[in-house]
Amino acid sequence: MSLSQEERKAVVDYRLEKAESTFVEAQKVSTLDLWNNAANRLYYSLYYAATALLIADQHQCHTHSGMLTLMNLYYVKTGKLSAEDGRLLRRLFTLRHEGDYEDFVEVTKEEIIQATPEVRALLDKLKHLLPSSL
Repeated sequence: MSLSQEERKAVVDYRLEKAESTFVEAQKVSTLDLWNNAANRLYYSLYYAATALLIADQHQCHTHSGMLTLMNLYYVKTGKLSAEDGRLLRRLFTLRHEGDYEDFVEVTKEEIIQATPEVRALLDKLKHLLPSSL
């Protein structure tokens, strides 16, 4: 996908807004004890922010696995993000996938309580990594 600078900025801004609103959704469904839904929303908040960063840096991904691979390659392996940040992305991907698609799998309250502040911190890191020229 070849985007002009203006188009790239619009997509990045949109995805960042979506990341923030999806994080709020995660908090709201947590108050209803909907832990699988909370895992889904926490993962997608990271997904939107991560893809915003990838787009800002002119990297293309077309799948969730592709996003994880590119985040590891361009940000974890280069030290821009920690190995723990990379593990958090994968952990939330797995929680979301299992909660959405696996039978008899229930994400726990404890998993969401632990993950929520970690996701918030990673969202802030991802936004901080955005190029200032955008």
